[in-house]
Amino acid sequence: MNRTSTLYHDRRHRRWNERSRTFISAILALILLASIGIGSWLLGSSGLSVQLENRNLAPSFLHLFGTDWLGRDMLSRTVKGLWLSIRVGLLGAACSVIIAAAMGLMAATLGQTADRIISWLIDVFLSVPHLVMLILIAFVCGGGLKGIAIGIMLTHWPSLARIIRAEALQLMSTDYVLVARKLGSSRFTIAMRHLAPHLLPQLLVGLLVLFPHAVLHEAAITFLGLGMSPHQPAIGIILSESMRYLSTGMWWLAVFPGLGLLLTVRAFDKLGNHLRQLVDPRHTHL
Repeated sequence: MNRTSTLYHDRRHRRWNERSRTFISAILALILLASIGIGSWLLGSSGLSVQLENRNLAPSFLHLFGTDWLGRDMLSRTVKGLWLSIRVGLLGAACSVIIAAAMGLMAATLGQTADRIISWLIDVFLSVPHLVMLILIAFVCGGGLKGIAIGIMLTHWPSLARIIRAEALQLMSTDYVLVARKLGSSRFTIAMRHLAPHLLPQLLVGLLVLFPHAVLHEAAITFLGLGMSPHQPAIGIILSESMRYLSTGMWWLAVFPGLGLLLTVRAFDKLGNHLRQLVDPRHTHL
């Protein structure tokens, strides 16, 4: 009895610690997101204008992140670049979650033929590296912001769709779903009313896990020069341009944008991992 009680309290303690870490990660991620969004709005566009008299300035009180070879303020470029990457990544991740949910629900409710076709599509997309498929789709769609967003939303859904499909197939064998089918409920009603509400935690976790990957892939595409215009303040463009000036000692051109990207991705990656452990049935208490 004492051993059982000890195991119970240990598991509850771990569960409480996981909830605390998830809450702290969520607060920090929201603070970071709000800081970047508000900072992008407050800084305006004046720091993005060319000011040759201020070019190649090291970090100082006047220019906290220094200036580049055209005199543009690196703080403004970094914050606006991060905000642009966040918006593109969030749009792509949200659309990927919608596609994954639709594919998983259709595979579970439309019969074996639909399940085989969707499983084949998932395997095809997973067999090609993300970045290669993303480059191809972005190129076909004409590049730019639209091409990157479409590429992200069409390449990040397969892994989540496989999880949603497995969860939905398990739910299809539950008693209340079987009763609903015998009472004549349509497949759409079963999917929307009986399956989708139970899949919302998995979809939320999927969004938070896919989001940092989408941001990184957006930065990678723009770093390779296949994304947006060089005049747009995207993190990938900033890092790509800075490579030509690192040998001259202008370290701030790459360090601050790189750290900003790293902190943003890491914050949401930790939040997604904590939330995934929290909703995982294997981590639930007795």
